Amino acid sequence: MLAAICFALLCVASALLAWIDIKRGIIPDWLNLAIAIVGLARALSLGGWTVALQAFGEGIAIGAVLWLLRALYFRIRKFHGLGLGDVKLLAASGIWIGVAGVPLQLLIASLTALATAGILHVAGQTMTRQTVLPFGPFLALGLLVTAGLQQSGF
Repeated sequence: MLAAICFALLCVASALLAWIDIKRGIIPDWLNLAIAIVGLARALSLGGWTVALQAFGEGIAIGAVLWLLRALYFRIRKFHGLGLGDVKLLAASGIWIGVAGVPLQLLIASLTALATAGILHVAGQTMTRQTVLPFGPFLALGLLVTAGLQQSGF
């Protein structure tokens, strides 16, 4: 029961995150923190402190790796390809879906972002390498789909 409540809260937080990122181009820290805390509560309820600590560790590891990749990309290209809010969201996502789930989350996010860019282009919007497309909504969708698949036993 608690797992279902936590997933419902994740859905609400993801919808709010998507709306804020589309409107303001930012993912608030408090929202990433809320996603992480609810994920930790879920892990704690499902498996106790050991599982919660493992989930926390995976979230930290994912965040650290992506922060380093973000810094490396900036060093090479001289602009940030991934926002810091996105990195924090992926760290919070790691608490929910673990290291094993992040590739699927990124695949879903990337494919839906690419499809959206294609649709915007077909609709007449100019799409260039410098066009900004908030990635948070796509990451949130990827998180929801991945977490949902994991909960269903996929």
